[in-house]
Amino acid sequence: MIYFEKRGRRNTEETVRAAVSRAKELNIKHLVVASNSGDTAEKLLGQELEIVCVTHHVGYKEPGVDELSADKRQSLQEQGVKILTTTHLLAGVDRSLRFKFEGVYPAEIIASTLRLFGQGIKVCVEISVMALDAGLIPYGEEIIAMGGSGKGADAACVINPAHASQFFDTTVKEIICMPREK
Repeated sequence: MIYFEKRGRRNTEETVRAAVSRAKELNIKHLVVASNSGDTAEKLLGQELEIVCVTHHVGYKEPGVDELSADKRQSLQEQGVKILTTTHLLAGVDRSLRFKFEGVYPAEIIASTLRLFGQGIKVCVEISVMALDAGLIPYGEEIIAMGGSGKGADAACVINPAHASQFFDTTVKEIICMPREK
């Protein structure tokens, strides 16, 4: 396991190397990566892996705006990357309720609990389940997931995700890397 002293995009290259290396060691064929601009997903091209890129949902930063440019989306898809742009599993309607009624809701409690291990680990779990629910990775197989604490990637895990309706059956098998700074 690799521990980064600081979090953030400075760890992206090493996270990619560690995730790809572990996938090869374990004969894992599917890698799910959080990448809103597509830059981190691009760093995974050329590997013998099925790549799923999970972006922020349209409107995350600004109503109606997709952070992944049409050109980058097309380029990644032409190179075999599957792209998932949808509502986040651990936000969505719960976040809307919090904004409207100023309360705390179950999905946000789950997200905050996962953040005890860092934002990137929370993202790894979340995008794995999202990709499974979208049918972009196979059910019942271990995958590698990569996430981060903003831009780039600083966390990677081996995960056997369950569907959202069975979320607590998800198993984090290994944490490959993560920042010590939360």
